[in-house]
Amino acid sequence: MQPAISAVYTQESRAVLATLIRLLGDFDLAEEALQEAFRAALEQWPKQGLPDNPRAWLVSAGRFTVIDALRRRARFEPLDLDRHDAGSEDPTLEDPESVEDDRLRLIFTCCHPALSAEVQVALTLREVCGLTTEAIASAFLTPAPTLAQRIVRAKAKIRDARIPYEVPGPDTLIERLDAVLRVIYLVYNEGYSASSGDDLMRADLAAEAIRLGRLLVQLLPQPEALGLLALMLLHDARSAARSSPEGALILLSEQDRTLWNTAQIAEGAALVERALRASSRGALPGSYCLQAAIAAVHAQSPSSDATDWQEITGLYAVLLQVEPTPVVALNHAVALAMRDGPAAGLSAVDALLSGGALDSYRLAHAVRADLLRQLGRNDEARVAYERTLALTQQAAEQNFIQQRLAALAAG
Repeated sequence: MQPAISAVYTQESRAVLATLIRLLGDFDLAEEALQEAFRAALEQWPKQGLPDNPRAWLVSAGRFTVIDALRRRARFEPLDLDRHDAGSEDPTLEDPESVEDDRLRLIFTCCHPALSAEVQVALTLREVCGLTTEAIASAFLTPAPTLAQRIVRAKAKIRDARIPYEVPGPDTLIERLDAVLRVIYLVYNEGYSASSGDDLMRADLAAEAIRLGRLLVQLLPQPEALGLLALMLLHDARSAARSSPEGALILLSEQDRTLWNTAQIAEGAALVERALRASSRGALPGSYCLQAAIAAVHAQSPSSDATDWQEITGLYAVLLQVEPTPVVALNHAVALAMRDGPAAGLSAVDALLSGGALDSYRLAHAVRADLLRQLGRNDEARVAYERTLALTQQAAEQNFIQQRLAALAAG
């Protein structure tokens, strides 16, 4: 029974927490209730068996345990018991659609404009997705104790200001959409980039982000929401081909395209067309729409050689107008290299690195190393690969770079 309970925790704990936050109106009480619920499960499920609906069982057990504790405490100190007890008979607990939407409600709560952008993302990754404070702090290059204090203060602000646990109305929904899209994409990237946790957790994170993207499109089919869902689906469609059975990294150009998920590619491409049609006339498409359009060109190409690099280069040029960041410029440089040759790409990459903004960005040095290798400038390529290796934390990427260095050494 212990493995079964562990599997339920992995699959359901964040959904249970989101519903408990809605019913109890307090992050800390909900987290306490979640712990009590699984403690009760460990005691009762081995004797009674796994319930038909583990999520509903856990929500009920956690909620009533905390409410009983609050009632006992109310004998000794004044408590706002009515606030926490109001949802004790909430009929939406039996409404699967309402319970499924709780995580979307929670994202909008965590992305409330009263919180800073960094805290919005950190709080959502912690509360909605269950990432550890340490993993989030590493992603933000922030000391874990500092980030933990920010999360604690954010939860207190939500509680004290009584920020509503709800999806905002039409008047404020669109203006808060950007933060929610950013958070969902960061959740997806946490799963896609494999920077923390085991393989199952990472796959669950990517699947969760796509599920949340679908919910958001149902709620608000705006172009950028459509574009984000398309982008995630198109990237995820290639997941089975990204690494070998031994875990070795496989570049896009070398992937077995028969392993790509054609149904997801078709869905993603259709969403791209829908998003571009829905974009405002006379205005440039948004960042997610353009990134999805680029991903669609890759995904629909029958082979690496058949990729339309002219189209991709043009799309990156438009994206640079919408999002003029060094990372987008780096991707544009890669497209230039594929269209015009490695010398043209290297010139663009060197210009970017000379500005200093990408000096600590491992992929910039990886691109430069590969272009130098293609040009036969092996000594310079070796230095660039070594710089990349020093900046890389993921084992699969480290192994790939070491293989490149070994190949250079072998001549």
